[in-house]
Amino acid sequence: MTVEGIQKVGVLGCGLMGSGIAQVSAAAGYTTTVRDVADEYLKKGIAGIEKSLTRFVEKGTLTAQQRTEAMGRLKSTTKFEDLADCDIVIEAITENLVTKRETFAALDKIIKPAAIFASNTSSLVITEMMTATRRVDRFIGMHFFNPVALMKLVEVVSTITTSQDVMDRAMSFAASLGKVPIRTSDRSGFIVNRLLVPYLLDAIRALEEGVGSVEDIDKGMKLGCGYPMGPFTLLDFVGLETTYYIANIMFEEFREKRFAPPPLLKRLVLAGHHGKKTGRGFYDHSDPTNPKPLF
Repeated sequence: MTVEGIQKVGVLGCGLMGSGIAQVSAAAGYTTTVRDVADEYLKKGIAGIEKSLTRFVEKGTLTAQQRTEAMGRLKSTTKFEDLADCDIVIEAITENLVTKRETFAALDKIIKPAAIFASNTSSLVITEMMTATRRVDRFIGMHFFNPVALMKLVEVVSTITTSQDVMDRAMSFAASLGKVPIRTSDRSGFIVNRLLVPYLLDAIRALEEGVGSVEDIDKGMKLGCGYPMGPFTLLDFVGLETTYYIANIMFEEFREKRFAPPPLLKRLVLAGHHGKKTGRGFYDHSDPTNPKPLF
């Protein structure tokens, strides 16, 4: 069931997050156009969407016809102009403020004035992107979680100039995708990363101070707090460089020690040990079925 006033959805970026957002949008019944800078990225992203939808068919949560219909609602392009008549455009490009501002400034001249702009950023300040456009009342954050097709949460972020109607429609739109939207204000990290990042950084500090080993701290938080995975397993899954980048942005915003990246995290990132994606982080992932703690 689509939301009144939103029929056509544009997605910027066909990488991991962008393709996931495009997938859930098309599957929910929206005509969806995803834009990336090169055809090779689009082909890879669209192939990933089809593979993901096929897995849902195999699990019995989607019919073959629904998969075909969703793929039929998907379009891909390298041109901003093909997004001109979209009702909402969700940006999921590289986490770089300058690039995002340049992109939104260019889009603002092309996309119809009534359209809503949204950024999927997990840490950057929405207001800093919003000021690159002339639609300050129609600019929001919509932070989806990875993997988008499976994770239910969407943080919907309002600035001090976002209209109530836009927020209400964004909340309804997220719900129409099968997600659970929550409202939050425009502070770096929003709700989830505001609480999660200091926890992850404190786990690293505890390791540095000899409180426990990687394995024992992970077991402690899993069995003692009921978390699905320990902090170091999660850090390796998310990517140490990603956490390092987000922590630096949040420290710049708040200037509080709890957001400052610990020395060990910095050194691992500099050494190229980013977690599962590089084979080493806080664990050695040479054998994916049996990661071995390195500290």
